[in-house]
Amino acid sequence: MATTTQPGPLTGFTIGVTAARRRDELTALLSRRGAQVVEAPVLRIMPLSDDLALRQATERCLAAPLDYVVATTGVGWRGWMSAADGWGRGAALAEAFRQAVVLSRGPKATGAVRASGLGEGFSPGSEATDELLTWLLARPLAGRRIAVQEHGIRLDAFAAALRERGAEVISVPVYRWLPPDDPAPVRRLVEQTVRRQVHALTFTSAPAITALLATAESEGLREALLDALSDDVLPVCVGTLCARPLAELGLPAVFPERGRLGALVRLLADTLPTRGRRELTLAGTVLTLQGNAVLVDGESHWLSPRGAAVLRALAEQPGRVLSRADLLRTVWVDAEADEHAVEAAVGRLRAALGPHGRLIRTVPKRGYRLAAG
Repeated sequence: MATTTQPGPLTGFTIGVTAARRRDELTALLSRRGAQVVEAPVLRIMPLSDDLALRQATERCLAAPLDYVVATTGVGWRGWMSAADGWGRGAALAEAFRQAVVLSRGPKATGAVRASGLGEGFSPGSEATDELLTWLLARPLAGRRIAVQEHGIRLDAFAAALRERGAEVISVPVYRWLPPDDPAPVRRLVEQTVRRQVHALTFTSAPAITALLATAESEGLREALLDALSDDVLPVCVGTLCARPLAELGLPAVFPERGRLGALVRLLADTLPTRGRRELTLAGTVLTLQGNAVLVDGESHWLSPRGAAVLRALAEQPGRVLSRADLLRTVWVDAEADEHAVEAAVGRLRAALGPHGRLIRTVPKRGYRLAAG
């Protein structure tokens, strides 16, 4: 059933949210701008208080003096310090860090380090982990103890390079990712993406991209998903590091200059309306096609994905007659349907448009057209 609402910049667009952490905030920001949101957290975060591996790594850090500590993310650093406080080890851990050189990857990690009462000895301007590694490898590392705070994904190659130079490396797994409790929403999101029923997918971490691709692989839809993301469905990431798995596959992900949820949503609001937006003047009425909605007279009329596709096909050449067979070939590409399905879809489309449904004209024995002029 179509709804009629005041339009926002994302009205008409359906956007997939893959995040687990801060999912509610991102969903609210998108909904406030008119989007319909499909929530499908592809990963869940293990609670820090229950993470035995994190506690064991913390105790290893306290077992002997540290020479270097690597902070890779602000949220990971804060989570680690908070968990240590909960175990009664926060003060001891902070003191161990004061005796070491702290390296921070980018401004958010640097801000978290400073907020904990510490200072950074080095922070690369590029926010690249590779620069941290280069800085460390330029120093004598034999016998040095180095703690590396991870966030969601393991930094095995980073740690291996340090160990090859004789360092003892303590990998600290903060916020480890686990599969979702219910994988069904993720499978549905993959199917919706393949069918082009969503217009964009949002990612706030690189592991989320990897997990979504793994789900698609298990469903036999990996290539179809990549095809959708390379063309009709816009992948939007929170930053360059998040986008790296897509960039390695040659996919054109977009991301804001500042890695913030608000900036990500603003980028979507600026980008999506430019993709496929079309303005038509039909019988003196101005209609704007945007995603799965028609904007007219200051109101938005939400359509089904099929209905929006039918209207878009008719709008290619207003006034031109498209037969039922033409619409079947154009709109029902991957589905079994007959001409009765076309008639039903046109009927629902007219109903969704309310009084503007009269702009879709039936040409007896030939098909349908839009009222031109």
